[in-house]
Amino acid sequence: MGAHDRTGPRERLVDVGVESLRDDELVALLLGTGTVAESVGIVALRLLEEHGALEGLARAGVGEISQRRGVGWAKAARVAAAVELGRRVSTATRLREPARFPEPSAVVAWADRHLTSLDHEELWILALDAGNGLRAARRVAAGGIQGMFVSPRDPLRVALREGASAFILVHNHPSGDPTPSLEDLEFTRKMARAADVVGTPLVDHVIVGRGASLSMLEHGCLPGWEEAANERAEGRVRAARQRAARAAADSNPPPPRSAHAGLRTR
Repeated sequence: MGAHDRTGPRERLVDVGVESLRDDELVALLLGTGTVAESVGIVALRLLEEHGALEGLARAGVGEISQRRGVGWAKAARVAAAVELGRRVSTATRLREPARFPEPSAVVAWADRHLTSLDHEELWILALDAGNGLRAARRVAAGGIQGMFVSPRDPLRVALREGASAFILVHNHPSGDPTPSLEDLEFTRKMARAADVVGTPLVDHVIVGRGASLSMLEHGCLPGWEEAANERAEGRVRAARQRAARAAADSNPPPPRSAHAGLRTR
């Protein structure tokens, strides 16, 4: 056994902690062994390179991972199981705190965990309560890389079934570019009109790519976008004024009152 083997990922995990290991070292621990020609570290590194780092490896199925020389079905199953465990831990952590969606950034944060690693399109509905809390998240449709077929009736049916006060639509573009297509825009307008008819408004439709996103509300593609933008701006102004008032109060504390001041009357 050479010096490299004595300072492998298992030893480094004990010495410096699992959080300090590189991605290829973590994958090497899952694989366990390499081949006669390649060490497990090299196999892990090549596996990440071929799939586009961890994000691509998470999207790959067991069959695809197993095709790499030195991996096979058993090792590919361990990698897939580790990815799924990570997803479940993330989900369990989120479920402990009620999700709130007052801003598109919150929708993007939700979508990053659910949609951005997919290699096909999915449309989800986030059914909201009166306080923008998440009542339910449901997948409405799924399709191939080129898109999916969906009617405004499909998300509306889910929103009504879940008793939503309002709802948000979110879907991914596997290409990574969140720019809405003409079909996306037309569907969103039809959806907003249908939602208004039944009194359960569409709050926003957010499209996510890899590292990018687009809110149709903020880009003026939904009715009432100007009013919503003005409300958010007014809210930011009110918050700034409140912070300034608190800062002024902290810097100018009131004079101490006499111990015998008593109650004031008028």
